[in-house]
Amino acid sequence: MNRRRRLIRTAVTFVVSVIVIGAGAVSAQSGRALPDGGALGAGWTATHDGLQQYPNVYIEWDVPVTMSDGTVLKGNVYRPADALGRPVTKPLPTIVNLMPYSKLVSNVADSALNVPVLGDAVMDLLTRFDLSGFGLGGLTDITKALPGGFARTFAVDRDLVRSGYTQVVVDVRGTGFSQGIWQVFGDREQQDGAEVVDWAAAQPWSNGAVGMSGVSYSAINQLQTAERHPEALKAIFPIVPGSDLLRDIVATGGGLGVGFLPLWLFMVNNIKWVPDLRSALTGTFDWKWLADRVADPLTFFDYLFATLTVPSVEDIPPNLRELLEDDTPIRQSWLGHPERVQVPTFVYGGWHDIFAYSAPRVYDAIAVPAGHKKLIMGDTYHVSTGSGLGQVGAPPRLDVLQRAWFDHWLKGIDNGIDSYDDVTLWQQGGGWTSTNEFPRAGTSYRRMYLDPAISGTVRSAHDGTLSATVGGAARLTAAPGLLTLCSRDSATGTAGITSILDACAEDARISEAEALTFTSAPVAQPTVVSGPIAAHLNTVLDATDGYWSVTVNDVAPDGRSTVWTSGQLQASLREVDQDKAKRSADGDYTDPYPILTLATRRPVVPGEPTIVDIGLTATDGILQPGHRLRVDVFALNLPRGLPLRPLLNESGLRPQHLELDPNRPSWINIPVLGDPGW
Repeated sequence: MNRRRRLIRTAVTFVVSVIVIGAGAVSAQSGRALPDGGALGAGWTATHDGLQQYPNVYIEWDVPVTMSDGTVLKGNVYRPADALGRPVTKPLPTIVNLMPYSKLVSNVADSALNVPVLGDAVMDLLTRFDLSGFGLGGLTDITKALPGGFARTFAVDRDLVRSGYTQVVVDVRGTGFSQGIWQVFGDREQQDGAEVVDWAAAQPWSNGAVGMSGVSYSAINQLQTAERHPEALKAIFPIVPGSDLLRDIVATGGGLGVGFLPLWLFMVNNIKWVPDLRSALTGTFDWKWLADRVADPLTFFDYLFATLTVPSVEDIPPNLRELLEDDTPIRQSWLGHPERVQVPTFVYGGWHDIFAYSAPRVYDAIAVPAGHKKLIMGDTYHVSTGSGLGQVGAPPRLDVLQRAWFDHWLKGIDNGIDSYDDVTLWQQGGGWTSTNEFPRAGTSYRRMYLDPAISGTVRSAHDGTLSATVGGAARLTAAPGLLTLCSRDSATGTAGITSILDACAEDARISEAEALTFTSAPVAQPTVVSGPIAAHLNTVLDATDGYWSVTVNDVAPDGRSTVWTSGQLQASLREVDQDKAKRSADGDYTDPYPILTLATRRPVVPGEPTIVDIGLTATDGILQPGHRLRVDVFALNLPRGLPLRPLLNESGLRPQHLELDPNRPSWINIPVLGDPGW
């Protein structure tokens, strides 16, 4: 962006700040902030987008960072520079980003964003881009992720660097130009994170204060690094982080996530083979890098192959069994401990992101003083992260919030980011809201029973009723099918790729043709649902195993059925870890925590009733007057969850049954705020 455009944008933002300053002052006095931050938010945007302290960025390429085991990682170091392009000598705070997608990709993205004038023109075009009138609202949301700050927080934010930070982007071991074997969040990789922070803090261009940034993988290793307490780490800004990785994406409910996982592994495993051509041309090629790639050409594809091909539980090989037991190194490394994080943390998540289960739990678990942690949950998928941010009424862009967060905690600037409301939520069925806790204060759990009585609201495998009282008796049958390929769960499982079709992602009526549906009466007044939800199902299978999936939906008066949240579970993996499960005051589960191990597997006895408790990802939504609540129950959930081949063989993809019995009722335990009139 040229100097003139910067001056104009700064002036405009300043005027906006002046206009809203009164509202900002009122919100500060009342203790309730606006989702957009009011005058403070406008000031953060002006600070980020205005003229910076330094005019240029100097890049040191492929700087070696040697780990304690001798493995050499490679990083690019972005430093502020003067008008002649010379790096400044003053020690500055440092921002570290570790990624597996190659810092080469990061640099290409950064370069594209900083083409003079063109970068801004593209952002302006994407902001105005809208195909929602053609049934492609999901595609529109994806394009709005870049102007929402996703691009600069994923790659490099040169405005952040020019404002007085050094940014370091390092290839995770075994990826990019770094040596080693890719561990995929293994213990050694987690140790690398702490060692890179220590290395950065000790460099002459660093003043010893380090923050961490990044999206997805880079967000997960922020949490893992913070759990190890490197002294120099002062703040983190994880965007769509996971923490309980097995339950997030690897084996959601015990089923392999075939929508996202294979494609993601294929992508990273290919990118890690891209060589450092510059070193080859200069005669400094890293032959250790090549030897490591030859030793591990396709990380984790042996696990993936085994899950899809091994015919029986007895034939599961040792490497796959490591994933299916609780006390193995890989399972333990994939289980985060956010309660150990002690630095200021700003979490951004999405209700339909692949890590939606973890994001609110991470925020809740981090034990830091008031104002030291924040949570934003958007109405987004993985590929639409940050979509809509920076627009009227929405929170500021991700890059703006990140800059404000680091300015406060690394530079000690009193910019008010600590007074921004602790929790900012896109309330499904409504819009952006601010609060001080999640779930919202005042919610209370209640049972809503699955009743076979016809509701007359949908065409489905069975159109039942959701009722505040126990209903009649019936055995209802759902058959495994493929219609969930056209569903919001499919969009979540593919990281948002299939969300481009509104007919699937925004309306469940196509997939509901194969579901057992249970729909409530219309609510009489606005009714808030806030928190995790649990389904308690009395089931009968004709085989020794099966796979259940449950969604909770908002049904509009015109019949549109919008999924708010979902959960799934392999029936034989239903054993609950009572120490980690959560319950409401009446003792019902709100978040049953299945153990998901072979040792605790309990095959079903065909023909006999079996209770299955399924946890649904936490949500926040508002049912408007005239809207209904619906529960959908499916007998399969492709591609979000495909049972491991041995368990799929046991189920035989046979029809599955809900046994609605007044003496052993089925229900959902749902957190409600308001009087729906049910």
